[in-house]
Amino acid sequence: MYEKFKGNDFVILGFPCNQFANQEPEPEDEIQAHCLTKYNVSFPMFSKIDVNGRDTHVLYKWLKKELPGFAGGMIKWNFTKFLIGKDGKPIQRFGSITTPEKIEHYLREHHLID
Repeated sequence: MYEKFKGNDFVILGFPCNQFANQEPEPEDEIQAHCLTKYNVSFPMFSKIDVNGRDTHVLYKWLKKELPGFAGGMIKWNFTKFLIGKDGKPIQRFGSITTPEKIEHYLREHHLID
């Protein structure tokens, strides 16, 4: 999806988190290498952060405040996705099971991509 739309001012940002069943215990460089070799990830990957709890990263504090979702603002599982508009305002929150195809449909339906 990133490769398909990156020319349309579209970017995906990845933030690894180890708060869900110990899925990301590796150091950041190993996580990035794994994402590249196994999933061919070409979008920017950032440092491992907390998305829930006392040490929640400021970005996720803001995202959860703006788009609280169904779990009372908590991130329920890895791969929760947030869509931010070109103006910097949060538009939509997608659960971990939402596929890229469903997000692409949403983007087209709301004229956010060509």
